[in-house]
Amino acid sequence: MQTEKVIKYIVNWLSEYSKKAGTNGFVLGISGGIDSAVVSTLCAKTGLDVLCLELPILQASSEVSRAREHIEFLKRNYQNVSNLEVDLTNVFTEFQQAVPDETESEKVNLSFANTRARLRMTALYYFAGIRKLLVAGTGNKIEDFGVGFFTKYGDGGVDLSPIGDLKKSEVYHLAKTLNIPQSLIEAVPTDGLFSDSRSDEDQLGASYDELEWAMEMDEKGRKLTDFEGREREVFEIYVRLNRMNRHKVEPIPVCYIPDSLR
Repeated sequence: MQTEKVIKYIVNWLSEYSKKAGTNGFVLGISGGIDSAVVSTLCAKTGLDVLCLELPILQASSEVSRAREHIEFLKRNYQNVSNLEVDLTNVFTEFQQAVPDETESEKVNLSFANTRARLRMTALYYFAGIRKLLVAGTGNKIEDFGVGFFTKYGDGGVDLSPIGDLKKSEVYHLAKTLNIPQSLIEAVPTDGLFSDSRSDEDQLGASYDELEWAMEMDEKGRKLTDFEGREREVFEIYVRLNRMNRHKVEPIPVCYIPDSLR
């Protein structure tokens, strides 16, 4: 990949999109992960306003410290970057207390994880509205179009997706060229939506490198019967998640009424 040219291309794309939309720049959440670090830096390179939000909800201290380290990195290097912290923990815990108790704990945990993402989306659009900004998405190609590893109307609720056509490995290439702090590059990928230390790989059952391989095989038309051992296991994980989460990627289905019934 021609990393520097890709960076320039994305920055120009962001600038043109904001100009056509008549906005002042971008807002996004900074999680302490590599994807939000890369996207926020790309947005900063446009010279337009960039608002970086910390939106902690019972957040691990390591994630908070990495997010703050990156924000300081941005503010040292780009005068157009500002930041705010909006602690949503109380809002989240009040919601937990307001809804009825359910018995299936894992499904409840997943629903609450998605609730965290949707609360953050609400905060992002609040500031987008009052500051005339676009909400920049931080999902990469594997997450957004491969296995659907995002929350519908949560981190999937954005105005534009700067790295949606980049695989995770390509995001790391951009991060190194953009001089993203090493602590973020080395951090184990996690969505930070649970109160334990589970990683993305723990949730998905495969690493991003493995899932990239599976995506390539699927795009080439390969079948499950073509593989054995770990390759077969990974390919099965990818295909299952890809098919199961199509509803996140495809347009909302509309029930069109035939003219004969009107």
